[in-house]
Amino acid sequence: MIKVLHLTAHLGGGVGKALSGLAMQAASSGSDVRHTIVTFEQQEKSQFAELVEQSGSELIVCPPTERLHVLIGESDVVQLEWWNHPATMAALCGAPLPPMRLLVWSHVSGLFNPILPEGLLLAAHKFLFTSACSFQAKEVRGLPSEVAQRIGVVSSCAGFQGFPSPTLADADATVAGYLGSLNFAKLHPDYVDFLEEVKIPGFSVRLIGDLANKETLERQCAQRGNPGLLEFRGYTSDVASELASLNVLAYLLNPQHYGTTENALLEAMSMGVVPVVLDNPAECLIVEHEKTGLVVGSKKEFAAAMHRLAKNPGERRAMGLRAAESVRRKFSAAGMEASLNAHYRECISLEKRAFSFTDIFGAAPSDWFLSCQGSPGLFSLPGTTGEPGRYSKFGLFEQTKGTVFHFRKYFPDDERLNQWSKKLLSLQ
Repeated sequence: MIKVLHLTAHLGGGVGKALSGLAMQAASSGSDVRHTIVTFEQQEKSQFAELVEQSGSELIVCPPTERLHVLIGESDVVQLEWWNHPATMAALCGAPLPPMRLLVWSHVSGLFNPILPEGLLLAAHKFLFTSACSFQAKEVRGLPSEVAQRIGVVSSCAGFQGFPSPTLADADATVAGYLGSLNFAKLHPDYVDFLEEVKIPGFSVRLIGDLANKETLERQCAQRGNPGLLEFRGYTSDVASELASLNVLAYLLNPQHYGTTENALLEAMSMGVVPVVLDNPAECLIVEHEKTGLVVGSKKEFAAAMHRLAKNPGERRAMGLRAAESVRRKFSAAGMEASLNAHYRECISLEKRAFSFTDIFGAAPSDWFLSCQGSPGLFSLPGTTGEPGRYSKFGLFEQTKGTVFHFRKYFPDDERLNQWSKKLLSLQ
């Protein structure tokens, strides 16, 4: 029996789906790997936590330091579910942790903010990406060959249980939608302008997800004289029912988004919903242009793709069936489990080591924040310098996602975090 201890900030979003799916798959397969999951925050939504508990894996929320040390000491492999969350940083850097075999599974690409800290890449026994697009990250391209050999890729898609396979039947009319975050750090900030290029009579898009930015998007539609362009469906735990009513996914993301596996995109494809995506690195590794969807590079190309799918329902159906076959074959829960198990078995042959996370991330919360910023000039003392980029600025002003505001919420006494927050707000 291999005992794997997962350390994660929470079980929300993609990481919650991945870890609950892994736990369920391990229970189903009779695996010799036992998963214990520690979260450093209470869960905002219980959906994935309930699945973990149903699987028989242990879920431990916010353990005291002494308990965490015991759990680490008893584990064969510590799997750090990585993104730059302040609660994770506090747990790693707050006090020295016992020796461990450290496997890092990164849930951000590192292509843009947040970057992958080079020190973490160098230190870990194993460092796994959730998309091969991370190999393009600047911090990865320059790694020594002996470190590069410790890097691998395991998708964090946990399969498609609850998402029925598509049927040959489909409506002739295009029914378009979008599934995922409406925050402009993820959704393309010009999303409404892209949709405005489509001149199909009665064209509209259903937005499925939390209602962040609803008022802004509604205002943009109204300003363009098209108030009915978007239909807000809100968050739902029954995503499959919403996807069943769509046949095209207008999945246009911020060109500098942080995502990797893109579970929303995969789930839609698994049900035969044809994706139209921008030519961003992560999406291009999922969607095969002209085979399992359409990849576009401009508003004009997007409009042409939507018109093409509307005029050719037979082609659209065939493309949707190929999309479903492709992702169901490549992104199964069994495949994810097998890949991770192989890495666990390699890890347990290695010696446990003590890690100085303050050497990697720094001693103060503001250092921890800064260690994941690709443009530290924005956060220089005594104040910020330079201007945020066209697409990166949306990620800077989030209240979560490891921004300066997110870190300040956790560490309100850190003077530099307060200075940077004020300076950043002055740039709005």
